[in-house]
Amino acid sequence: MDFTGKVAISTGAASGMGLLFAQNFAALGGNVLLCDVNETVLQEKVAEINAKDGGRAVGVICDVRDYAQVCAARDRAVSEWGRIDLVVNFAGGTAYRMRGVDREKYSEFPDVPIDVFDWGLDVNLKGPFYFAHAVLKQMREQKEGLIVNIGSIMGVEGEGYGMEYPTAKAGVMYGLTKCIAQYGAAYGIRCVCVSPGPVLTRPNMASMPTLLGRAGQPQEVVDLVLFIASDKGQFINGDNIMIDGGRSAMPREWS
Repeated sequence: MDFTGKVAISTGAASGMGLLFAQNFAALGGNVLLCDVNETVLQEKVAEINAKDGGRAVGVICDVRDYAQVCAARDRAVSEWGRIDLVVNFAGGTAYRMRGVDREKYSEFPDVPIDVFDWGLDVNLKGPFYFAHAVLKQMREQKEGLIVNIGSIMGVEGEGYGMEYPTAKAGVMYGLTKCIAQYGAAYGIRCVCVSPGPVLTRPNMASMPTLLGRAGQPQEVVDLVLFIASDKGQFINGDNIMIDGGRSAMPREWS
């Protein structure tokens, strides 16, 4: 794959799959804007990318819950490179884990403070929605572009405690992705959702069963995103692609 001259925005890019995608995209010749709230780590990772051959990286502090910051990230990418070819919405996470909720104190869903769930809905659903609204203005002018949303197996399975996460992911997978694809069709803009099952971004993911008997590697998810963005993936549009080792196909008694 060759992304020379292409421009991508990766959110949640100071760590995890957001960072891995940025590293891969730059190594394949593309320029990439890394967005995250962790400024110190973000700038370290940007410097590491720029120390290697390939495309150039720029880091921008961006809380995806803040539309003004989202627009500022978009504007920085355009000012640096004149275009935006790809946005990948990696930023997200389960609110009770990310916010450090004490599950002994707040043992059931109705007991969890609502502001925890507000955070999760804002990051996981409104964040991708905000980025779509912001970057589609630029992509409409270009008459081309691609938005890749990141869903989750939880959007299929649900969860009885951290309900905001599967709710938000289902909205991205089956609502937002199709809506963007429908709007973008007139302007040569595609939208695809990639929904991982258990991925070894955390050790406990290895305990989630799949038909293949293992969790996925982060690189496997990033490779799928890169394929969709490449010349070979141009006929993929408006759909949710599961990359879950067959977990969503498992009989109920297995899962």
